[in-house]
Amino acid sequence: MLNVLIVGVGGQGTLLASRVLGAVADILGKDCKLSEVHGMSQRGGSVVTHVRIGDDVCAPLISEGEADYILAFEKLEALRWAHYLKDEGALLVNDQEIMPMPVITGAADYPTDIYTKIKAQGKQPVVINGLQIACDAGTSKAVNVVMIGALCSLIGIEYDTVLEAVRRCVPQKLLEVNERALNMGYKYR
Repeated sequence: MLNVLIVGVGGQGTLLASRVLGAVADILGKDCKLSEVHGMSQRGGSVVTHVRIGDDVCAPLISEGEADYILAFEKLEALRWAHYLKDEGALLVNDQEIMPMPVITGAADYPTDIYTKIKAQGKQPVVINGLQIACDAGTSKAVNVVMIGALCSLIGIEYDTVLEAVRRCVPQKLLEVNERALNMGYKYR
């Protein structure tokens, strides 16, 4: 069983990323269950997607401490969900800050020591400048595909399998830039 938690904020493409992983599972002939949780996602709130891939997946939700991988599209979301990662799991973090509403309104401060706090939980984040890589590929909106590429490379899923999954999920008019983003993310390591 492969358990992947995808976390981010509204508008970052967490749902597309989960669909790409679902397509990867389909190509590999595996069962896949997805569960999406939206928290004011259209206003920049937290969005979490549980992705479970295996031979026979019964339930879609990942329990705390059971995620093999957490794919975080934003730093604070990485901290917020790090407790879902199992001890030997991997936490991939896009090194980007998106201010939540309490920070924007002045009711709270954005933490400055996020990676220190994650490490204090016994987790070692793999930090990726996904936004810069996406911009280099041609659009800031492809951070999700960059991060999927990095994740699939880390897992050991063949590039052609992931590329086919992206081709199944991304509209034709956006395919070229997303293929570049995927390639750059996959080669990141």
